[in-house]
Amino acid sequence: MKQIIIEAPGAGSRLLNQVLFKRLKARTLAILAIAFGLSIGIYCAALPYLGLAHEAIIVAGGLLLIIFSLVLRGLPNHPHQRFGAANVVTTIRAVIVCLVAATMLFARDLSLASSALWPIIGLIILALLLDGIDGYLARTLNLASELGARFDMEVDAFLLLVLSIGVFLLDKAGLWVLAIGMMRYCFVIAQFFVPSLKGELLPSFRRKLICVIQGAILCLCLVPFIPPVWSGSLAFVALALLSYSFSVDTIFLLLRAKGEPGQ
Repeated sequence: MKQIIIEAPGAGSRLLNQVLFKRLKARTLAILAIAFGLSIGIYCAALPYLGLAHEAIIVAGGLLLIIFSLVLRGLPNHPHQRFGAANVVTTIRAVIVCLVAATMLFARDLSLASSALWPIIGLIILALLLDGIDGYLARTLNLASELGARFDMEVDAFLLLVLSIGVFLLDKAGLWVLAIGMMRYCFVIAQFFVPSLKGELLPSFRRKLICVIQGAILCLCLVPFIPPVWSGSLAFVALALLSYSFSVDTIFLLLRAKGEPGQ
């Protein structure tokens, strides 16, 4: 007697989705593994030019592994079958930002007279330029996703943190400049205490523009011939703009939650 198996409606599509997701995960893992291997080689080659200790490779590689693990964790929020060129560009930006972070923390001589400072500024400019390319590719190739947007945003936030630390370490601004890099993370922490802040924000040109301004100003502050009195003033303007942007978003989320039924 033959056994008759009756599949529930949608079972076939669920199975197909599982297969497609496994393929996407395998491809993404391969891309990230290749990127990690190449990045370690780049970090090793950069040691003598950036005046880095070997511990910097461990730190940069560790930071990159954390970022890549978060990407894999968020992969279910990527509805496409390909990781996408835009996410590859963001991956390159992550590699650059981790190298810059390690240099800020472990360079043997990170001073205004250091020859390593100009290559770092060049890498920062490259990361800022690539920031405009990944979004363009995602829209052009119709591969935009929640994962890509989050990946891009977190790399941006980490870059701002690294730049604000660099500006402080070079005595281009006071300890308060770290507020620029910490503001995004403080907002995330605040979400645990105020759930209303977890609400989805509408797309905003203001938010994107101010983010670009932050990176440009902090990069400019690192330039050796910019005196501290100027860099401090510029950094203060950047902090004021960022505070305004976060205030607008915070007020919007709180008011929207207050107006919802049952809130």
